[in-house]
Amino acid sequence: MGLLNTYPIMSIIMLLLMGICHVSSSVSPEKKTFIVHVEKSRMPATFDQHLERFQSSLRQVSDTAEMMYTYTNAAHGYATRLTDAEAESLSSLPGVLSVLPETRYELHTTRTPSFLGLDRTPDAVLDSETASDVIVGVLDTGVWPESKSFDDKGMGPVPSTWRGACMTGMNFSASSCNRKLIGAQYFSQGYEAVVGSFDGSRESKSPRDDDGHGTHTASTAAGSSVEGASLFGYAPGTARGMAPRARVAVYKVCWKGGCFSSDILKAIDKAIEDNVNVLSLSLGGGMSDYYKDSVAIGAFAAMQRGILVSCSAGNAGPTAFSLSNVAPWITTVGAGTLDRDFPAVASLSNGKKYFGVSLFRGASLPKSMVPIVYAGNASKSGSLCMTGSLIPEKVKDKIVLCDRGVNARVQKGAVVKAAGGIGMILANTEANGEELVADAHLLPATTVGQKNGDAIRDYVISDLNATATILFEGTKVGVQPSPVVAAFSSRGPNGITPEILKPDMIAPGVNILAGWTGAVGPTGEASDSRRVEFNIISGTSMSCPHVSGLAGFLKGVHPDWSPAAIKSALMTTAYVTYKNGQILQDVATGKPSTPLDHGAGHVDPVSALNPGLVYDLTVDDYLGFLCALKYTPSQINLVARRSFTCDSAKTYSISDFNYPSFAVSFKTGPTTHAAGSPSSGPTVVKHTRTLTNVGPPGSYQVTVTSQAPEVKISVEPEILSFSKMNDKKSYTVTFSAGSMPSDTMRFSRIDWADGKHVVASPIAFSWS
Repeated sequence: MGLLNTYPIMSIIMLLLMGICHVSSSVSPEKKTFIVHVEKSRMPATFDQHLERFQSSLRQVSDTAEMMYTYTNAAHGYATRLTDAEAESLSSLPGVLSVLPETRYELHTTRTPSFLGLDRTPDAVLDSETASDVIVGVLDTGVWPESKSFDDKGMGPVPSTWRGACMTGMNFSASSCNRKLIGAQYFSQGYEAVVGSFDGSRESKSPRDDDGHGTHTASTAAGSSVEGASLFGYAPGTARGMAPRARVAVYKVCWKGGCFSSDILKAIDKAIEDNVNVLSLSLGGGMSDYYKDSVAIGAFAAMQRGILVSCSAGNAGPTAFSLSNVAPWITTVGAGTLDRDFPAVASLSNGKKYFGVSLFRGASLPKSMVPIVYAGNASKSGSLCMTGSLIPEKVKDKIVLCDRGVNARVQKGAVVKAAGGIGMILANTEANGEELVADAHLLPATTVGQKNGDAIRDYVISDLNATATILFEGTKVGVQPSPVVAAFSSRGPNGITPEILKPDMIAPGVNILAGWTGAVGPTGEASDSRRVEFNIISGTSMSCPHVSGLAGFLKGVHPDWSPAAIKSALMTTAYVTYKNGQILQDVATGKPSTPLDHGAGHVDPVSALNPGLVYDLTVDDYLGFLCALKYTPSQINLVARRSFTCDSAKTYSISDFNYPSFAVSFKTGPTTHAAGSPSSGPTVVKHTRTLTNVGPPGSYQVTVTSQAPEVKISVEPEILSFSKMNDKKSYTVTFSAGSMPSDTMRFSRIDWADGKHVVASPIAFSWS
């Protein structure tokens, strides 16, 4: 009886369980964004037919997938949402070169013109008609069009070559653009596919910049001159971009949740169509092979159209192999300092004073010293001043010493303030060393280097009655030595192609004053209610637009120069020593920097205007480079958007790639002479380069400066004579290496000089 009564119940339970299992197994697999690259040679002639072909291929793997974007300039294909299985099926279809998953990129976040010598450039050069014909495209977080940096006073008509648009959207109308800010567009479909619907209370679905980063980079590159610029009175003066007469076109690709490759590639696609002359991208997503890297693929297409692409090197320094954006057709920019600082001295009750920096402006600390406490002794969890970690009764009305790391620097100050503290000393740890980055703190605060931080910490821990104050000293210029390589600036070697030396150069990237958004305060913190027209921030995000603007500046003076010629001019005229002859310092080590830190050196735009000679490159040279990498026809097609088969009868070598710098790798073990015969003698490597004359006729003598006694360097010929403009001459450098040094890295330099010009190339040696 009992069994009979329970049977129906057991049956119901089993049916329910079966139902649950059935529901579980029928849950749709997760869809992700993929960029589909299609072989162009197999496609019909017209765009409409291309769309039909794209749709047809998509329908073979999915009945519901839609095309988010189509690409015709930066790539050939489309972006769509697919399951992993659908993506795999699509990749096997004829004519489909690759189906790449979406990549998430991150942002690499007024004295500069004077520091770079641009104040010595004749106004006729800066204000020339060709200078105002240059269009600098900026891919970033958008633009705050009301910024004075985009005032179009004195600007002529928009260049007739411009094909772009001023997109309307939330808080952004067609009238937001003018003769300076000639275009503004946004690309969000890749972002929206990940995060869902827009939250209009947090960000604008339009080109408007709610973050500040994009306005800062755009105004750094090509902002108009603005007198009386400063941040709370710090860094006062005239702020202007590197190419103040150039036009600005903004492409918003970065949002609260990041920057997505499908959006970035579409923006590059559109910028090429719009006829920009320079593209500036202060973002990165690590390193991957060029045929898998959407930025590298888009940049190759831009280069083919004569557009120079400048990218930030990344903020992952001083770790080796930490670079982003290393393709040779991209100009990769690291960061250095200016000769300007913002002293804020920590004064302790033991009579000692410790130098720091700050951009705080507000109610001061009491005139007398106040108690100071170490966060590690006043916290529920460590010394980093994380949100909610400080114990209010232990920090109330005190200065708190916080250690740098994990959370944002300004956020630590907000944490101290929320817990009742009245000031903060932020101490660098080993990871940041002596690098000092100034911040517009929310309370009286200063940042000190590791050595000073250690000394302050020792005193505060040893004396429970210790007191302190902070003395803010405003803006100081003429700081020496300067520039120095920023510790955060990403370093080589190049992890994708070690034979290409990266970064290419460094430019100002620390404590840079430029335009800002009106949507957030200078710290970007939600609790920061202050609003400013200009802000001071740091990163290779700031150094990149310096070079982008300088490239635009050079393009205005030399409109017939190729992107490679402009890059060469900036690299071969860069400097690596101070006026006293000492090599530029690396703030991370306190020692001389190397080409793995600074590339060719720090940009010198005045010298770059007249470099004498350049190392030029054509599209065919870049295709030969891909052949030297032993890329397959399909991989080359992915990068170059064209069918190209490497000539089997030709020997392709990266050592013959006409790059303005040298990265020479010696293989250890059994050695081989250049002719290919085994030998027990030195390893011999030969590199060939070709120089193009862009100045008056003349003869150049070579000089080799070496820090590598293990390597014998010879150049043939030693003199190059140029009889006319655009004359080309080649030379070969032979490197003969003996025993391997203990640290496996050495550096040298080749200079060609005619008495007026010096055309310099760094050399990095490695043994493996």
